Amino acid sequence: MKVIDLTHTISEDMPVYPGTEKPKLTTVNTYSKDGFKETCIEIYSHVGTHMDPPAHIFENRTTLDQFPPEQFIGKALVVDCRDLKEGQAITMDKINIEKAKLADFLLFNLGWDKRWKDASYFYDYPCIDDEVLEFILTENFKGIGFDVIGFDPIHDENLTRHKALFKNKDIVNIENLKNLDQCGNDLFWFSCFPLKIKDSDGSPIRAIAWYE
Repeated sequence: MKVIDLTHTISEDMPVYPGTEKPKLTTVNTYSKDGFKETCIEIYSHVGTHMDPPAHIFENRTTLDQFPPEQFIGKALVVDCRDLKEGQAITMDKINIEKAKLADFLLFNLGWDKRWKDASYFYDYPCIDDEVLEFILTENFKGIGFDVIGFDPIHDENLTRHKALFKNKDIVNIENLKNLDQCGNDLFWFSCFPLKIKDSDGSPIRAIAWYE
């Protein structure tokens, strides 16, 4: 079995969305003093490779802990968008519709993970246009994912795409993926399980691709 890790490591020096505090990893028990090591983890729910449910945007909508576990596993397809320049839109011509209709997850590869920990990670990354958004809304995807820090443009404080995605659809959105360039152009197995937190508006995940 071939396995590819699509997850950034959580650390105190990782990039975070503007206005979010960085994680704090504090050692509270040590080998020398206590005979074991334990860490106090202070982290926002939307840090690193993480997942948004509808409750991230709308009160009384579905939280992550309300989804069944099968929501977080299935077949995925990577949409290669690495030729797009900053500020350009992701359009339908990037998507192999026949393959996409067989997928549970659409993962958009902008090549942005190569900018991780660089200031340019927060530049004007490409985002999906209205036609691609409508395609996602009309198909039966469990989730979508991106290797950038946001589903909306970095300066869209209204979160226009998030609102359209989650208003009436039970779907998850994944941000800050990595290594999508290693996944090929065909369907593969994909899992993205979040922590099971009560009333969860989001959670870091361990995103994995594998091939039997």
